Amino acid sequence: MEESRTIEKVVNLAKRRGFIFPSSEIYGGLSAAYDYGPLGVELKNNIKRTWWKMFVSERLDMVGLDAAIIMHPKTWEASGHLDNFSDPLVECKKCHRRFRYDHLLEDKTIVPQHDKTKPIDPKDIVCPECGGELTDVKQFNMMFKTFMGPVEDSASIVYLRPETAGGIFVNFKNVLDTQRLRLPFGIAQIGKAFRNEITTENFIFRTREFEQMEVEYFIEPKGWEKHFDSWLGVMRDWCKFLGLKKEDLVEVEISEKDRAFYSKRTIDFEYKFPFGQKELYGLAYRTDYDLTQHQKASGQDLAYTDPVTREKFLPHVIEPSLGVDRSFLAVLLSAYTEIDGGRSTTTKAIKDVEVVLKLPYQLAPIKVAVLPLSKKEELSKVSQDILLKLKKNFVCVYDETASIGKRYRRQDEIGTPYCVTVDFDSLEDKKVTVRDRDTMEQERIAIDELAAYFQEKLNY
Repeated sequence: MEESRTIEKVVNLAKRRGFIFPSSEIYGGLSAAYDYGPLGVELKNNIKRTWWKMFVSERLDMVGLDAAIIMHPKTWEASGHLDNFSDPLVECKKCHRRFRYDHLLEDKTIVPQHDKTKPIDPKDIVCPECGGELTDVKQFNMMFKTFMGPVEDSASIVYLRPETAGGIFVNFKNVLDTQRLRLPFGIAQIGKAFRNEITTENFIFRTREFEQMEVEYFIEPKGWEKHFDSWLGVMRDWCKFLGLKKEDLVEVEISEKDRAFYSKRTIDFEYKFPFGQKELYGLAYRTDYDLTQHQKASGQDLAYTDPVTREKFLPHVIEPSLGVDRSFLAVLLSAYTEIDGGRSTTTKAIKDVEVVLKLPYQLAPIKVAVLPLSKKEELSKVSQDILLKLKKNFVCVYDETASIGKRYRRQDEIGTPYCVTVDFDSLEDKKVTVRDRDTMEQERIAIDELAAYFQEKLNY
């Protein structure tokens, strides 16, 4: 058995089986824009649904929010995004390709060995595409700007939100007052964010439109460390639930010089992608920076009053920040398994390499495949009756084309945990064969007991 996770193979599988398509493909596509297909939207929704359950629904100290994507521009002025949300941009004078300067500095194939006691001279860095000379570094603001209303003037400028956190902070007082909450408590949100990245890369890892799952957890200034450690544990549990292997995850303590100026502590969860070790999630102690900024800019009192001591203060914030799309990619990479020669011990494998997508069962886009042994009408009728009953509780598919072995492999490749085979014995004993994706073990189950069987197996 051999495991391989090249990004090319995963991208090929994602498109071929309907997880992800290049957006606007009939028009040649759009750079770094992707559409989630029938299987992709199910997997993506399962990731979001289980995150919400773990981070919000199962806790007593959490509530949810769904804020607007287009907010008052003063939101981003107060947060510092209008002035500081920028990346260093350089352009090749020859081929006119544009690059993030800091990314070029990290590329050891572009930056040769140099005296580490001296700073790198920008003139020593050339275009990685054609070797041409680069322009001087300019700061490029990554916010998408548009206009609200029929007149395109400075008074009507608005922005697509670059993060979801802003909507939580400006609604802090609304949530506090209407829900009668006491510290510590958190507000969670899942939603789209937009960043006009200079360069996009590596499939859905870095795109201009993406989805975030974020928590702003409000606490008293004293004792922040215990809350930080608690959320660190939650995020570790989440990574384990996703099936991410420990050897592929690295927790990086961000140094003071590298973390955001308002953060007192930041830990990045980095994942060993095929294209390098990159940030997957982040956990930050943001102090009271955000509420302080919005209180100053809005003139509104955002202080919390302790119900016992009557002390007023601005709460501090712990922020677990997780990306949906990067979670999706890491899950696919972790689940993608190639088996040389296939897994069958009784028949010759049809392909030299068999692909099994070993997704956590709760995340699998399709939970059950119903497969009649043949296209005989009597088997098809029983199979479709089973399908209709199971679809009330599970996402299921029906497949009657090709040999049963080929159909098993089709389902293995998209991560379906269970296949139900209806054979001629089923007409007599009212039982079916249930096959497990990972163990390939087969079990005979009564048709009337299937729903309860899968509810237990899939933790529904």
